Amino acid sequence: MALHDEGHASHRVGVLRAMVLGANDGIVSIACLVLGVAASDASRTAILSAGVAGLVAGAASMALGEYVSVSSQRDSELSDIAKETWELENTPERELAELTAIYQNKGLNHALAREVAVELTKQDPLKIHLAEELGITEYNRAQPVAAAVTSAIAFSLGGAMPVAALAIGSASTRIWLTLAVSIAALVTLGSVGAHYGRANKGVSVRRVVIGGIVAMAFTMLVGELFGAAVS
Repeated sequence: MALHDEGHASHRVGVLRAMVLGANDGIVSIACLVLGVAASDASRTAILSAGVAGLVAGAASMALGEYVSVSSQRDSELSDIAKETWELENTPERELAELTAIYQNKGLNHALAREVAVELTKQDPLKIHLAEELGITEYNRAQPVAAAVTSAIAFSLGGAMPVAALAIGSASTRIWLTLAVSIAALVTLGSVGAHYGRANKGVSVRRVVIGGIVAMAFTMLVGELFGAAVS
């Protein structure tokens, strides 16, 4: 079914989810990692090594996780498509009746619903049945590779920010600079994600920033306690 250009964001939900999830996970997890290590009074080399290792491992993990997850969704879609194709080939009248019932449930009388169902199935019956019965369209089909690449890139870009802040900061400022850069990155992510998804920016920013601050504070506390315990 054609998608009207009215500024809707629902057709971008898959890419948006992968982008926001990847970037948020990159910022928060890598910031937590380096801040936790820094709070234990580790050396600059040890902190940077941990940050870079976490960045590479996290990007790979995000890509693999997204690929496996979205591939499972795609397999389910392909199974539904195969089933619907068989039904259209072997029980076309039953499928037409199902489509008619769908339009009746939307408010059309039986005669008009039947007429609409007949007309719409003349050109591409599989396409219309997938959209109306299963909600599967060309705009929301699962794309494992795109999701994996998007997540890995977003994670890398997000995670690189706290690592970069740590690299340029001095021993006395690295924790506060990393915190400031990470929070600024979360604010930017929340704002951009809300704009891209046509959502409320204030709600989106508060959600990612508060969650990120809580996670970083908890990790720093654990790092400080661990550092004190082993010193």
